[in-house]
Amino acid sequence: MELDKILGIEYPIIQGGMAQISDGEFAAKVSEAGALGVIGSGNMTGEELREQIRICKSLTQKPFGVNLLLLSPHSDHMADVVVEEEVPVITTGAGSPAKYIDRWHRAGIRIFPVVPNPTLAIRMERYGVDGVIVEGNEAGGHIGDMTSMTLIPQARDRVNIPIIAAGGIASGRQLLAAQILGAVGVQIGTLFLSSTECPIHAKYKELLLKSKYNNITVIGQIAGLPTRMIKNQMTRNYIMEEKKGKDKMELERYTLGALKTAVETGDLKKGSFMAGLALSQIEEIRPIKEILEGLMREYREEL
Repeated sequence: MELDKILGIEYPIIQGGMAQISDGEFAAKVSEAGALGVIGSGNMTGEELREQIRICKSLTQKPFGVNLLLLSPHSDHMADVVVEEEVPVITTGAGSPAKYIDRWHRAGIRIFPVVPNPTLAIRMERYGVDGVIVEGNEAGGHIGDMTSMTLIPQARDRVNIPIIAAGGIASGRQLLAAQILGAVGVQIGTLFLSSTECPIHAKYKELLLKSKYNNITVIGQIAGLPTRMIKNQMTRNYIMEEKKGKDKMELERYTLGALKTAVETGDLKKGSFMAGLALSQIEEIRPIKEILEGLMREYREEL
């Protein structure tokens, strides 16, 4: 795999930019452990993002990134902040980075949009990005229609820029599979939730260990905003109301602030506990360094 050489990091692994979770301190810890730590900007303002970037830079001299959700009302300001604060890598989602690309490149920033299908990968290549993160619907959080098994090779056959695989990756075997399908590296989210350093509530981590593949569901499939998470009372209520034909605004009362609730209070009934299908592979809470070393050891053994 080559992503480590492209980004100047130890392991060919990017940490998913998890909103409400991956702050500057956590991203720095991931970078210090050898992967690319990524600050999840989520609903931050530009100045809040600047603060997290500075926290990250105060804790590590290694490369790190920022994930920008481009539908945010603050995206223009945040696009300026990442230049002013000399962020080396940007990942993007929920919108097109096209209008920012030239300026970011002039600032020496590498750009890796997250895409759910080959069509968007082609479009991003035309825009001139440095690579694409192709995310299969095995991932946690907001998902597309294609699986990693189909998405990675189909994107690889259609673009010439580097492809980073995401969705359902939590072992050395899966790293090797991603490489065989055409990826130069991987992005991982759910597995990092199980790290000792991850700043989610203890009840969230306990739920990760207790839950298996049949405890995971997708809400928003009818409403057009599919999101993968662990089943609880909130998801059951949401799906029940969704089947009754309630619109997005009515359904939002279940999800508004629910991720923050899960992260900060661990409310098992009302929280939104996002996780991907690799959840069943998580058996213990471990330090980030141990997780990464284990992944690479498994990868080398399988190779």
